[in-house]
Amino acid sequence: MTVRRLSAGLVAAALFTPGLAACNASGTPTAGSSASPSVSASGTPASGSGAPASGSAAPGSGDAKQALLASTREISNGNFRFTMSGVGSTAEGRVHEPTQSAEMRVTIGKPTDDLFMKLDLVHYKPDSWVKVELGGTTASSVPGVQKLNLGKYQHLDQTRIKGNRNLGFDFDKVDPAGSEVLTQGITEVRQTGDGAYAGTIDVSKAAEAGSVDPTVITALGAQAKSVPFTAKLDPQGRLSEMVIQIPAAGQSKAQDIRITYSDYGNATAAQKPPADQVVEAPAELYNLFN
Repeated sequence: MTVRRLSAGLVAAALFTPGLAACNASGTPTAGSSASPSVSASGTPASGSGAPASGSAAPGSGDAKQALLASTREISNGNFRFTMSGVGSTAEGRVHEPTQSAEMRVTIGKPTDDLFMKLDLVHYKPDSWVKVELGGTTASSVPGVQKLNLGKYQHLDQTRIKGNRNLGFDFDKVDPAGSEVLTQGITEVRQTGDGAYAGTIDVSKAAEAGSVDPTVITALGAQAKSVPFTAKLDPQGRLSEMVIQIPAAGQSKAQDIRITYSDYGNATAAQKPPADQVVEAPAELYNLFN
């Protein structure tokens, strides 16, 4: 099994790959496996489509799109908390650029799946650590699983993860979902309430952002150019929630990808693991993520 893109800015691509949470040890999706129910977002239009009404502002020409573009600027300051969820997987964490630190907890699948994974990643420049938990009915078949399920943080050799987006963290690209890129892909949008918006988005942009796996976008075909979304801004006009409502395509079921941001300017530094809870990462860890 290869787990892809677990860095900030790209973690969502790993989280929201249909079938990842229900794959066997060789990485092949299990026949008949199904994703967990998609997460519904509050504030979704009653029609369920999220599509804008006729007469919506053309991209780039309305105040609604400008508000959404402006709403992502604070993210680049790198001081916030975030969550992401979809297709039975979740991620949550914080970014604290002032101390060049970040933390995220990732859960992919559930214990009853063929393969279940939990990751606790801590970055405190120039160091990184990850604690891994592998479970599920086929976890024992993963090479070196005994050296991975240690219940301790594994210190990462930076020379071995340089350029590796699975385990690294780029403080020049601090957004775990690439929301700035996503909002640039909006094709139609209207304001539906105080700080609430709905419209459509070209999710082919989401591959660049890291929020949707490219195989899902390919399966969507022409539908990828106009996928419903909703968004909410906080009272200061900063993005607090975006929900992309991916329709069913190919073998992939419909799903909602939900991204939230909070604690702008108030996130705290990540905590380095205690020394007695740290071991050096074995070769099996690097092999798992490469």
